[in-house]
Amino acid sequence: MSDALSYRPKAGEIPTTPGVYRFRDATGRILYVGKAKNLRARLSNYFAPLGSLHERTRRMVTTATGVEWTIVGTEVEALQLEWIWINEFDPPFNVQFKDDKSYPYLAVTLADEAPRALVTRTEGIKGARYFGPYPKIWAVHETIELMLKAFPIRTCNNANYKRAMQSGKPCFAGQIGRCFGPCSGLVSIEDHRTIVNEFVSFMGSHDKKLINTLTQEMKDAAAAQQYEIAGKRRDQVRALNAVLEKSAVVLRDSVDIDLFAVEQDELAAAVQLFIVRGGRIRGVRGWMVDKELDVTMSELIDSMMQTAYNHDTRPPREIVLPELPDDAEALEAGLAELAGRKVRLVAPQRGEKAALLVTATNNAKQALMLYKTRRSSDFVARSKALEDIQDALEMPAAPLRMECYDVSHLSGTNIVASMVVFEDGLPRKDEYRRFNIPESTDDTDSIYQILTRRLAYLKPESDAAELVEAAEPALAPAGGGEPLDVVQAEQKRAKFSYQPNLLIVDGGQPQVAAAKRALAESGVTGIQLCGIAKRLEEIWLPDSDYPVILPRNSDALFLIQRIRDEAHRFAITHQRIRRKKDISSILGEISGLGPARVKVLLQHFGSVARLKVASAAEIADVRGIGPVLAESIHAHLRA
Repeated sequence: MSDALSYRPKAGEIPTTPGVYRFRDATGRILYVGKAKNLRARLSNYFAPLGSLHERTRRMVTTATGVEWTIVGTEVEALQLEWIWINEFDPPFNVQFKDDKSYPYLAVTLADEAPRALVTRTEGIKGARYFGPYPKIWAVHETIELMLKAFPIRTCNNANYKRAMQSGKPCFAGQIGRCFGPCSGLVSIEDHRTIVNEFVSFMGSHDKKLINTLTQEMKDAAAAQQYEIAGKRRDQVRALNAVLEKSAVVLRDSVDIDLFAVEQDELAAAVQLFIVRGGRIRGVRGWMVDKELDVTMSELIDSMMQTAYNHDTRPPREIVLPELPDDAEALEAGLAELAGRKVRLVAPQRGEKAALLVTATNNAKQALMLYKTRRSSDFVARSKALEDIQDALEMPAAPLRMECYDVSHLSGTNIVASMVVFEDGLPRKDEYRRFNIPESTDDTDSIYQILTRRLAYLKPESDAAELVEAAEPALAPAGGGEPLDVVQAEQKRAKFSYQPNLLIVDGGQPQVAAAKRALAESGVTGIQLCGIAKRLEEIWLPDSDYPVILPRNSDALFLIQRIRDEAHRFAITHQRIRRKKDISSILGEISGLGPARVKVLLQHFGSVARLKVASAAEIADVRGIGPVLAESIHAHLRA
């Protein structure tokens, strides 16, 4: 038996976040549903040598023809979604959670004199307010434990409550610190009702205003040195935040929605559809959209609706979108006609639907990344892309080695540039290079400088030898031989010595003109040059009045775009590192200025360059920086 499974994803394609995975067979039936704190680590266990797997696991992975996953925010959410889908799809290889029990709820008996919080599976308690359902009974108990820290209310049963109220002695749960109702002797009936109302209000709305209020009370108490009160408020805030984190994949049981999330770039968009019925995610569907034109979000949403709904698949009463399209009313009317009832489009900004939208958007981001990675690794697609680039740019041969350059800076400071290398359509990260640019007038000057420095390594040996000789003299290594600096310089030159077929710069005609000037002055020949303008993804050639327009869904444009995006990412990363070093090296020398205050200064001024031209009074206005420290900073920077 071969150990190779044709559908096995590459390790780098699987995220390391919490999530739920599903194995499917050739008919699309779900064979197994599982959860993981780290999807990559968990799924790697299924793709171990088949002989090392348990017989049942081996049978499952060989029966399956594909695996997919949905990422979530926390391990608790993964458990919730796993439980929902196991009961929804009844996968044959799952053995956990298969029971016919109803969902557990958290109920508050508002009709009682002193309402209590309890766990129940019965939905008919008169006058009770229900919250949930929850995926497991322990999840309800954990929620009650957390909520009691923020809202101390009654938890004892009715018999113990009556006995305590008649005898005047605290109930047993109150004696051990597990009940905080009137029966505990700690609060009056009226005050207890007020706390219960706050509890119900928070559980019903998950409004963060209460958290903000408690946070401010904590700060005020700490400022007044009332540390016991501040500690209680801190615990309440933590408890409420913990409860909010549990609501992302289990919604109120009255929620029936379709939720769409979109992640896009200039050439493609990933769509994720979460189908929610009865407050639980019943299914997930995803697809890719190759964008022939530069479409707006409104046009993309119209396309999504046409793909998702027809006379066989009708829309629910409410559809959640990342933003409302310009023609929202007309779209609602069309969907209502298709559904035979009113349909509402919403774009939530807060609450449980907004939290679920974040989860769906994270899955869309991962899907787009996976799509681009797999498309780039396809040998046939790469070969076709290189041939199309050769034809479009009228090159004598396919660009088997391409280099792309991008410039990054922050308001003219910390100017850096990047060089990324692609060979045979794949990145050669070991040959990426970063450039520091001390001074520059604009991006075109920066492009000219870095290409001049790079092309110098491609000059004939007699000219390029000066680069090695320019190294500072050093002592010869022990045992004789050439000086270390000379050896290192020769090794560095060797890495730069491979001549590219195609040089790409990020930009339009001005950037291409600057690159052409550097190429002409270097004397190097046999290199094609082009630039890619981001707005319309146009390819500009030297001395051309019109751009080369590649089809938007072509593999050629996809490859050039990926090289440009990689150069941009590499330049941005280096620029951020430089900025951080700049801050630590300059500001770290000032006494009394630690990392926290350095961060505040950067957030306020944006860069060290702006801080240098600020007055002492302007620096003193920054939170946490007094007049004395401001004078020290001002004097140090001016010195």
